[in-house]
Amino acid sequence: MRSLEQAQRDVLAAVPTLPMLELPVWDALGLGLASPVVAPHDVPPFTNSAMDGYAVLGADVEEAPVTLRLLEDVPAGHVAHQAVSSGAAIKIMTGAPMPEGADTVVKVEDTEPLPDGVRIMAATPTGTAVRPAGGDLAAGDPVFAAGERLTPPHLAVLASLGVSPRVHRRPKVAMLSTGDEVLPPETGNLGPGQIRDTNRPLLAAMLDELGVEVVDLGIVGDDADVLRNTLEWGAGEADMVLTSGGVSMGEYDLVKIILRELGTIDFWKVAMQPAKPFAFGHIEGTPLLGLPGNPVSVMVAFEQFARPALLQMMGCRAVFRAQAEARAAGAWRTDPAKTVFARVVTEVEDGVTLVRSSGGQSSNVLSALARADAFAVIPVGTGRVQAGDPITIELFRSPEARTASEVLDG
Repeated sequence: MRSLEQAQRDVLAAVPTLPMLELPVWDALGLGLASPVVAPHDVPPFTNSAMDGYAVLGADVEEAPVTLRLLEDVPAGHVAHQAVSSGAAIKIMTGAPMPEGADTVVKVEDTEPLPDGVRIMAATPTGTAVRPAGGDLAAGDPVFAAGERLTPPHLAVLASLGVSPRVHRRPKVAMLSTGDEVLPPETGNLGPGQIRDTNRPLLAAMLDELGVEVVDLGIVGDDADVLRNTLEWGAGEADMVLTSGGVSMGEYDLVKIILRELGTIDFWKVAMQPAKPFAFGHIEGTPLLGLPGNPVSVMVAFEQFARPALLQMMGCRAVFRAQAEARAAGAWRTDPAKTVFARVVTEVEDGVTLVRSSGGQSSNVLSALARADAFAVIPVGTGRVQAGDPITIELFRSPEARTASEVLDG
């Protein structure tokens, strides 16, 4: 049985980064930059007004009130035709280029319009409300490094630069649930021994959040031939296959058996709780991650293996979620032979982050998972956590913030 760290290392070592392509900013959300971005020009590209008001000489408005003659009106997207000299002002809108000679903007609220001029009612320091060219980024500045994952603010910066980023392409993931007892989630009345499929909706939502393309292979019953054909087809269509169920020790745990027939199985047990029965292998070169059947185990295994692997495929430098330090609000027992991921809620008391169990810790208890905002990560060898003990939490509602090297190499 592999340790969690060794299993993570093995999965990431076997997953390639996908090919590069250039995309418009509209299509690049969530992907990792394949090459660094350098500013091709200043942002903003010209000195402009930060507010609606009057462009003036700062020396003219050191004291107020003062009356200035009005030269012209400059809306955004237009350029002044005259230069500002002492005793004069140009009405200006937010974002419009600063007129020649002007070095200050008096906000419109501090003025009174006159028929041929403007009365400045408040003294205004020189340089007020002026945004210099290159004040955000100067031409040649490094903007983003290779491996940075593109968020909405990243895309806005790239749009301001007119840059179509080079990224690693979006993975395609085939997913399926297994078992004769599993029925579609929209099923009305359940028969004896039947359950609704929670794993595919859970996986689809996590994959959608990650921004990958999903191929839904549906529910496959305990039929070896159908499962074999489905897995072969999925492996041919996708960059990764995710299954749920069928990887434990039972007679009908077919995923592990068929994976051995069609390709390779690298390992299938990890010293973690939940999600100990986790299978990893390949079908014709396509990685297959065999997740357990219980839904909490599915999410834990996805977070620890599938999500980092997919982020690595997309060329992202940070592939693991952020962690933080907290204190246990109460005591609980854990399995000292495994890394345990307890579902917890966090709260801050007197500046200290405390964690409490979010509810039942069995791997089928989805309600406690929905209430949780973090995993308490309890290392091998712990056995029992006492109230007040320091504890590491993994913030699964927060973006990834740790590289593979930081997590696996110390």
